[in-house]
Amino acid sequence: MPDRGARRGARRVRLNALQGINDMPKQSIIPAGTGKPLAPYVPGSMADGVVYVSGTLPFDKDNNVVHVGDAAAQTRHVLETIKGVVEAAGGSMHDVTFNMIMLTDWANYAKVNEVYAEYFPGEKPARYCIQCGLVKPDALIEIASIAHVGQ
Repeated sequence: MPDRGARRGARRVRLNALQGINDMPKQSIIPAGTGKPLAPYVPGSMADGVVYVSGTLPFDKDNNVVHVGDAAAQTRHVLETIKGVVEAAGGSMHDVTFNMIMLTDWANYAKVNEVYAEYFPGEKPARYCIQCGLVKPDALIEIASIAHVGQ
């Protein structure tokens, strides 16, 4: 299978898990145009054909919250960012098997679900959703994902 992530300018970094203790290699998935994270993490990592997408917030490349006050637009931005990570790893949103959704206010639940359904029109991935505080007050949603893209 061609390396679709490389065609998009994504950077893959091959690392050895646990510095040689474990023989299962992992790759950091960093799509082109990704800004510097607020903390020590990468947008995604892949091991054994499984992509783990870090908690994704509605940030621009400079870590500013986008679409302040608009839960639907923030959800779309977050899901587009997740889509970019999964595609950089060679997959598609159809490969997403699990989502962890964090909302700051249950009042946004219906708006989030409306946009979410656009990204998962067929068979839905498993998920959970909780209400909590997020790293920046203007962020209304955060989603972390798992996708199985194969080797």
